[in-house]
Amino acid sequence: MFNISPSLLLLLLLLYVSLAQALTSPQDISALKAFKASIKPSSIPSWSCLASWDFSVDPCAIPRRTHFTCAVTCSPDATRVTQITLDPAGYSGQLTPLVSQLTQLITLDLSDNNFFGPIPSSISSLQSLQSLTLKSNSFSGSIPDSVTTLKSLEFIDLSHNSLSGPLPKTLNSLSSLTRLDLSYNKLTGLLPKLPRNLLELAIRGNSLSGYLSKDCFDGLTQLEVVELSENSLAGTLEAWFFLLPSLQQVDLANNSFTRVEISKPPGGNSDLVAVNLGFNEIEGNVPANFADYPLLSSLSLRYNRLRGAIPLEFSKKTSLRRLFLDGNFLIGKPPSGFFAGDTSVSGSLGDNCLQGCPGSSQLCTPSQKSYAVCKQAYGGKPRS
Repeated sequence: MFNISPSLLLLLLLLYVSLAQALTSPQDISALKAFKASIKPSSIPSWSCLASWDFSVDPCAIPRRTHFTCAVTCSPDATRVTQITLDPAGYSGQLTPLVSQLTQLITLDLSDNNFFGPIPSSISSLQSLQSLTLKSNSFSGSIPDSVTTLKSLEFIDLSHNSLSGPLPKTLNSLSSLTRLDLSYNKLTGLLPKLPRNLLELAIRGNSLSGYLSKDCFDGLTQLEVVELSENSLAGTLEAWFFLLPSLQQVDLANNSFTRVEISKPPGGNSDLVAVNLGFNEIEGNVPANFADYPLLSSLSLRYNRLRGAIPLEFSKKTSLRRLFLDGNFLIGKPPSGFFAGDTSVSGSLGDNCLQGCPGSSQLCTPSQKSYAVCKQAYGGKPRS
């Protein structure tokens, strides 16, 4: 057993005390106090992270045993707050503009709570911010243009709020942004030019209008996922869109598109795996060139205004696993390859004007439209 001299013991004690001393920047402490003060006390459960925020001790002091036990992360030297990640405890209140004092903040995550009111424009002071997650709250008002000055932002999720108005015109200035989710808000207007390093774009369930412009997607060589369903987008989906070099998944269902143009991918190379264009107003024939996309596994064109026959190429495409063409005005006999013993295609060809679709096949449900409806759609007897 070692004998520790009283002087060494005192030195160790002083060292321990110095490590536990208040080190956090005063402006960060002030911002954290304002943050908690903007939350309704009645919405802070006793077991929650915010309940442990007791400013009689330093927020970044080590060790933390009973105070600031969660939701706050500090820099290695314990001087600056770098993360606020709240627990989903049902906190209700507004996001204080004084959050701007946390200038070393890297992550701000308030998701799955009851925050309301505007996103403060002062958020532009958080120049180190890389991740902004405010999803599943009740934030309202417009997305402040000042957000687009945050050059370090890599991830934004503002989905499931009540944000309104147009998207910021300078959205493309977010040069580090790779993932953007603004789904299920009340956003309106046209899609602006997008950040060129974007990998995933999700703005489902809003009121975006206009058509998809090639200028908006210019230079997006890494874009993999586009989810713009449940909006009011219209016009023609031009061939350039499906030729975006990294595109894998597209969901544009429940819009007002009237036409789609599909070119064969150059060199037969494409990463496109899934396309959903259901519930639009697309006219013309089923685009046979979709069969030339080598990895395409899922295709939905259901409930549009398509006519003519089902392309034979679809039944020969081995990668195709899900095909939904129901709810159109397709005629003729469906390709027999869909009903071969070794077929693995699921989906629906029902609610069309097809002849000879085997009732024993799940693909043929629901039943076809009545002869009268088909006759009226074609201005006379439907021709094969």
